[in-house]
Amino acid sequence: MLTQSEVRDAIGDGAGILRLEPNWVPRSFMIPGRRLRLHPDDLYAYGGHRGGINERWFASTTKAANGPETTEFEGLSFVRHANGSHFLLREAMDVAGDDVLGSAMAREGGWHLLCKFFDNMGPIPHHMHQSDEFAALVGQKGKPEAYFFPPQYNQVENNFPYTFMGLEPGTSKDNIRTCLGNWNQGDNGILNHSRAYRLIPGEGWQINPGVLHAPGSLVTYEPQVASDVFSMFQSLVEGRVVDRNLLTKDVLPAYHNDLDYLISMLDWEANVNERFAESNKCHPRPVRPIAEMQHLGYRENWIAYGTSLYSAKELTVFPGRAVTLKDAEAYGIIVTQGAGRFGIYDAMAPSMIRFGEMTQDEFFVTAGAAQSGVRIVNNSDSEPLVILKHFGPNNPDAALLREKRQ
Repeated sequence: MLTQSEVRDAIGDGAGILRLEPNWVPRSFMIPGRRLRLHPDDLYAYGGHRGGINERWFASTTKAANGPETTEFEGLSFVRHANGSHFLLREAMDVAGDDVLGSAMAREGGWHLLCKFFDNMGPIPHHMHQSDEFAALVGQKGKPEAYFFPPQYNQVENNFPYTFMGLEPGTSKDNIRTCLGNWNQGDNGILNHSRAYRLIPGEGWQINPGVLHAPGSLVTYEPQVASDVFSMFQSLVEGRVVDRNLLTKDVLPAYHNDLDYLISMLDWEANVNERFAESNKCHPRPVRPIAEMQHLGYRENWIAYGTSLYSAKELTVFPGRAVTLKDAEAYGIIVTQGAGRFGIYDAMAPSMIRFGEMTQDEFFVTAGAAQSGVRIVNNSDSEPLVILKHFGPNNPDAALLREKRQ
């Protein structure tokens, strides 16, 4: 049983920063895109019957919902202590929430964030995530999510660098009812009622609950609410049949064949929004004046800011420079390029990772360290050090930008 004292020891040894072990998740209904830097021999480390590993979860306190064969800790992040021991980040937050998250966030009940990379050879089936109202009926939370496409992981686009989002204006509920009724006839035709948007490395999107989307084949950095709730609405993708159970996995049994109920889970007006891209696309926004940041040796942009439930930044420290940055709340990070120092730790983006092995690219910054400031050093004289930072709910630093977007 983890104790508060053990968590405090780990925090103290890391000067407020916790090292996290890589956290890999397979999906049986997808083909991995092979760009997560996982060794090719380990893509099916969970067994071929579980599907390939196409996701890496960051600072996760959420167990993956991968069916009856989901392993005990699948989807959960472990902290690696300097003494060689490890413990679940979720347990650390349970027993020492104030020390990890700060009292304000701990009082709100925890981290509430799931952040990941997902990497597929082709598109994910057109699907939606239930709102709090519908998710609560099956004991889960609703799930908005954001996308950002890190250039460092997208040297190749794979098979379909587009994402179908929402529904064409003028689509009727009868159109979608017909699609769901045609589930077992091969392609149910739901993409005939949607439009695809080209995915651009360095940019992103905000997708709210109830909005249909079929993420394309770019590696995607995805901050979202800590939930694995979803409902697939497409029956066939790239010639692969989608099991109808994935349409109803997070629906009460009484409604599994109630097409009107299934359609009612959609936010209809958001789906048929004539200005969907204007409402949902997220362009990077500088955290501070650009000239001021350049003078200090870095650049930092907000890349997820469309909701109070999470936010994210992309930080670039220029070659040979060092900077100390403060943030209002605890956060997780993943290093996507370069090498240097992050607080007291060596930090480096790996070129290849073996399943089960430790890396130097993922950390969790406790609230105290975030507010005091973390010193970040780029040891290279030629290559930038690039870091993605993910924050939980109600980050006050993002409030003004969020208000401007809304």
